[in-house]
Amino acid sequence: MRTDLTPTLWLTGLSGAGKTTLARTLAQALNDSGRHCTVLDGDALRGGLNRDLGFDPDSRSENIRRTAEVARLMNDAGLIVVAALISPLRVDRAQASFIVGAQRFLEIHVSTPLAVCEAADAKGLYRKARRGELVQFTGVSAPYEAPEAPRLAVDPMRMGLQPAVSKLFGLIGDLTT
Repeated sequence: MRTDLTPTLWLTGLSGAGKTTLARTLAQALNDSGRHCTVLDGDALRGGLNRDLGFDPDSRSENIRRTAEVARLMNDAGLIVVAALISPLRVDRAQASFIVGAQRFLEIHVSTPLAVCEAADAKGLYRKARRGELVQFTGVSAPYEAPEAPRLAVDPMRMGLQPAVSKLFGLIGDLTT
């Protein structure tokens, strides 16, 4: 396997858009097909590697930078990486692409609309943000800049999880074979 072609799929989207579920389901499908894959989930990283970071703009940038560095190392080791982070700003995603390597970085917009994310709101985060209990909450009191030219946009809430996974699986194609 050529590790220079081992990709990082960078899933960006609002809180509750389905990034983590999509990432885990895709990783399972890739592993089942014999392709070595791992998930870097924003919430999990903030519980360990990035636990010292807040949600201010500088901390968000550092969270993304650290995640991109880990993704690059994993790609170099031959692992497909599926990174699931809100990563709200284009400039931070551009930095992640530079770190990982533009040829390996596949920006995926999980394009679930804000109203759908807010209606689902399993964690109650949008309700807290609307009441002012959470500051700097992406999509409510902090910006989210959708990708201008993502490699792919999927809305797993509208199209269904398996069709979204199939699109991502197909995007990887035979890069890893």
